[in-house]
Amino acid sequence: MLESVLIANRGEIACRIIRTAKSLGMRTIAVYSEADANSLFVRMADEAHCIGPAPARESYLRIDAIIEVARRTKAASIHPGYGFLSERAEFAEACATNGIVFVGPPASAIKAMGLKDAAKALVQQAGVPVVPGYHGSKQEPDFLRQKAYEIGYPVLIKAVAGGGGKGMRRVEKAADFDAALESAQREAASAFGDPRVLVEKYILSPRHIEIQVFADGHGNVVHLFERDCSLQRRHQKVIEEAPAPGMPDDMREVMGRAAVEAARAVGYVGAGTVEFIADGREGLRPDRFYFMEMNTRLQVEHPVTEAITGLDLVELQFRAASGETLPFAQDDLIIDGHAVEARLYAEDPEKEFLPSTGKLWALEFPEGEGIRIDTGVETGAEVTPYYDPMIAKVIAHGATRDEALSRLAEALGETIVAGPKTNTAFLKRLCEAPEFRAGRFDTGFIDRNLDALGVGPQPLDEVAVSFGAAALTSRKIDQLRMSEHLRNDEPSSPWLEPDGFQLLGTRSVGMPVLADGERVEAREIFSEEHPGVSTVAVGESDPWADERIDQEVDAPHGVYILKGGRQTLVQFYDPFDVDLEHMDQGGSVKAPMHGKLIAVFVQPGDKVEKGQRLAIVEAMKMEHVLVAPSDGEVAELAAEPGAQVAEGARLIALKAKEE
Repeated sequence: MLESVLIANRGEIACRIIRTAKSLGMRTIAVYSEADANSLFVRMADEAHCIGPAPARESYLRIDAIIEVARRTKAASIHPGYGFLSERAEFAEACATNGIVFVGPPASAIKAMGLKDAAKALVQQAGVPVVPGYHGSKQEPDFLRQKAYEIGYPVLIKAVAGGGGKGMRRVEKAADFDAALESAQREAASAFGDPRVLVEKYILSPRHIEIQVFADGHGNVVHLFERDCSLQRRHQKVIEEAPAPGMPDDMREVMGRAAVEAARAVGYVGAGTVEFIADGREGLRPDRFYFMEMNTRLQVEHPVTEAITGLDLVELQFRAASGETLPFAQDDLIIDGHAVEARLYAEDPEKEFLPSTGKLWALEFPEGEGIRIDTGVETGAEVTPYYDPMIAKVIAHGATRDEALSRLAEALGETIVAGPKTNTAFLKRLCEAPEFRAGRFDTGFIDRNLDALGVGPQPLDEVAVSFGAAALTSRKIDQLRMSEHLRNDEPSSPWLEPDGFQLLGTRSVGMPVLADGERVEAREIFSEEHPGVSTVAVGESDPWADERIDQEVDAPHGVYILKGGRQTLVQFYDPFDVDLEHMDQGGSVKAPMHGKLIAVFVQPGDKVEKGQRLAIVEAMKMEHVLVAPSDGEVAELAAEPGAQVAEGARLIALKAKEE
């Protein structure tokens, strides 16, 4: 076994690798950016070294800095995790040049499968069907637009060098092609350092099914069955499961054999995933699937494969990298039950899934039979705008698919996250969606069911606001009692009330609060039967009803109320907190999250129409387009492209259109 490993990654996958490496007696070495100095994986490692500033290009994507730390610490191996440098052939070559074992496939295999166009040509020669499209090297916009026309809309524009939904755009009509191409190329260049794309036919009713393969350095290659990753949003996986629902045995055999042969053709070593798209209009059939790409690394969703096989894929990676032979053959592998994984993200489904940043004031996960949590953060950690917004992977295993999904839904319902907004309630609703539970779904399922899944603006949770306002009132009274040096058992004086009072009748006192930044009129109601007892009501909520919440989390700036997987931040309303400087302007376009302003499409004096593209902010590896909220004229640009901007920062000032 290798004596030591440097983990060239961060977050939950770094923690995951460190745990297995330590169980094998290996010395663990972490590298981190300045933004990750206090991260969990840094503390878990035996030693850790800073490699640069927060932006990935200046830290986690710097091959020279990582190799230098490996040499200085005498690391026997480097594990790249997934993302960042995991599929960069030059990184594997740099390891080999410096006598460091790369825990992954040889550089030649990464080159062969790392570029989607070359990989498709390779597997096509082996007789594996591929999605119709243009996979060549020409990148001129006019040429690609013509190819899209020939293929027929809808089409997919996909980055040649990467995955994870980065640099991928679905285009419905020719009029949208140029903007989509420009955005895909820019995002691909940012994420992978390579702007090249290919154009493919978009398969209707598609199911995204991938085969986990594993190979040693002695010519042995097996597959560890399939995963279904069809529940996606913006081409990013949301929930993955193994095995695939409705997968016939003959199709599993055909797909597994095709994946094994693809890996064998490039001399693959270690863990890899061969991804296919299946036409699911008439169920899964062995003659209706197409090769998409091969990911030459460990996948985010590998825990569901571990759950149904009983294997530790990271341990197998280390053993293969050490030169060991696979301890099993294909016939030794069996599927044990069903497993499902949900990706818990710091994002807001009520605001088009915008990434959410900030301090985690509370983070609690359930424990129980068949439940596994993979995370790289803890209470008190910061979710920054620099990296992927994943907080955790929640994995459930059961004897049947229904049991696994029920366990996952229950675990999500017991998960507590306060601070950044999350997709917890959205994930729980997905697990409980009748059509999904019945196995009737494809990659468009989420987009077709946004309303039922609670996506988009939701009504104010009056009960949550009532609890929050009551907590704030209690906090204020406690502060007043402390200022008067009263003991808890001393009666409260009416002179300590923060507002007016009366001696007779029911007293109801107005108290404006902020609920997620919006002013709400709450009222404190005092009981006639029980003097000194009060409650808080908002809107039509019953002030004396026996309502329940999941958690109340106190923070210096307010109180977080968690109810049904949804988070509401309640704060005292400050009437003097007004942006006086820009009150006379028709409107402001603000940064929806912390990030980088990468493009501005207007200048002062330009006339704009409602919905027109104004700028693009990049955060957490994704682009977010800002549009004009109404017709008007650009009055001011408050930031230049390339600037780092804070959430809520004013970027563009608009003057209302003159009538």
